Amino acid sequence: MRVLSLEADGYKNLRDVQFSAHESLNLILGNNAQGKTNLLESIWTCTGCRSFRGTKDRDLIHLKMPAMHVKLRFQDKKRTQEIELRMQRGEGRQKKILLNQVPIVGGSKLFAQFQCVIFSPDDREYIRGGPEKRRAFMDLGGSQITPAMLGCLKRFDQLTAQRNAVLKQISMGGASQSDLDDWDLQLAMHGSLLTCLRYAYVKQLGAVCTELYNTMTNGKEKLAVSYHSNIFKNSEIPDRPSAEMQKTYFEQLKKSRTDDIRLGFTGKGAGRDDFTCKIDGLAVKDYGSQGQQKSTALVLKLAQAAVFYDKKDETPIILLDDVMGELDTTRQNLVYGLISDMQVFLTACNSDALGQAREKQNANECAVFHMENGHLLT
Repeated sequence: MRVLSLEADGYKNLRDVQFSAHESLNLILGNNAQGKTNLLESIWTCTGCRSFRGTKDRDLIHLKMPAMHVKLRFQDKKRTQEIELRMQRGEGRQKKILLNQVPIVGGSKLFAQFQCVIFSPDDREYIRGGPEKRRAFMDLGGSQITPAMLGCLKRFDQLTAQRNAVLKQISMGGASQSDLDDWDLQLAMHGSLLTCLRYAYVKQLGAVCTELYNTMTNGKEKLAVSYHSNIFKNSEIPDRPSAEMQKTYFEQLKKSRTDDIRLGFTGKGAGRDDFTCKIDGLAVKDYGSQGQQKSTALVLKLAQAAVFYDKKDETPIILLDDVMGELDTTRQNLVYGLISDMQVFLTACNSDALGQAREKQNANECAVFHMENGHLLT
């Protein structure tokens, strides 16, 4: 997969950005707060996913601009496609999305067509942050290679919200516990499927992580990534949910009803699942050094790209947001080696500490752009 060209105007501080992308490496250089990350974010937004910086849609338009517009052309294995995003101030600030000039509702169709992997300094939150961060990570990665997972996630979230609403009705005397039966049966079915899909993804991811971390440390440390279900032991999780598995899930929901009614939300199930990263048997979150946490986060993102490439036989677009300069030569070479067949957009203040990227720049084997006050200069 390759980005061919990008146009962006009014997207945060971006102004009249127009460029054709290099098929391999694109260096975006410039001082801080000039718009380099905004440029990567505009590419990421075309995946249909939420901003990797947590930006709400209403904040995508610059305060001094009446509208924002992003148009991206890309090539996949089959054809050239075009994604266009528009938002007008004063129209509810709802994004208008066009895929190949056809209006679509929601971002799920974009997600199925255009995929990126973003590396940013915030990646360490996957290690030291709460379980919701890691669930979001595995749900995004898993959905990229298994489209059915996205639908399962949406239905699971809907059912959980509906069950939580009934819990609150029960606490106020407006419903009874028997009103939960149907919701619990459906939640057990979709929760069991979601658990299986997540487990399968983390199993693939973990194998790659172990190999990459072994290479990074020359075999001195061993990284293990394992899934943790709120309902099942890993030995009980098959590729597809069984009737017995769904029954166990339903019984756990039924047992927790009294506590759930008191708390007002569902405390059992896939909505509480997590995965852990351990180095030599010790949790990286609790016992890892800052260097180990950073390296583990890097390996997770590299593994995400590698699993996507392996399963989809398609390369994702790689977005490297101001991370390469922080890495030593060994880690830089590991990254460059893994993404050598992929198209890369790399931001940095300058290219002095970018290793192989600097070499490509000197050899004129990449495109180099300079960002200044939201304008992209060649």
